[in-house]
Amino acid sequence: MRHLRIAQAHLVGHSSGANIALQLALDAPEMVRSIAVLEPALPIPAAASERLLSTRAGMAPVLEHYRAGNKAAAVDGFLRIVAGPAYREALDRVLPGAFDQAVASADTFFGQELPAVQRWSFGRDEASRITRPVLAVIGAKSKHVSPIWPARQELLLAWLPKAEPFVLPGAAHLLYVENPRGMAGALADFFGRHPIERR
Repeated sequence: MRHLRIAQAHLVGHSSGANIALQLALDAPEMVRSIAVLEPALPIPAAASERLLSTRAGMAPVLEHYRAGNKAAAVDGFLRIVAGPAYREALDRVLPGAFDQAVASADTFFGQELPAVQRWSFGRDEASRITRPVLAVIGAKSKHVSPIWPARQELLLAWLPKAEPFVLPGAAHLLYVENPRGMAGALADFFGRHPIERR
């Protein structure tokens, strides 16, 4: 943004990309007008309920596949956990070749991105410092995929001072892949209500 001389922007981030948007809002709040976080990979507090433990346990075989060199099985297992068993149909319809690209990028995801997400520290104290408007997006189908998504949505709405919820119809974690028109409309409406002031 500084290189392009963009003084302020609306941020949109999906999954771990939403974590990056939240961190930017902490590091450079003057550069952020609003944030749309699409099912961020929030750390869940240690006092998480028992219903979330199965989601964490489900990652063990995924990581075993990756360590054994079966990257396709690792990527498939991870996407099933976060996006549901029908994720591939949506990907292949809208982004042909996306699964193969994810397998090709597995070393980056499992070796760098996932560990970075696990190390990221973000809780009530950090969230309270984000005073820009936030659109907290969750897919209508996500609660049927994993209880972690509604749990994270609940934390966002409780922690962020200016968060407003949005439930995207007909979608799980692959939000804008599954319902691009609905997602685009929600973002346009949100940005329209929080315009960037021209200087």
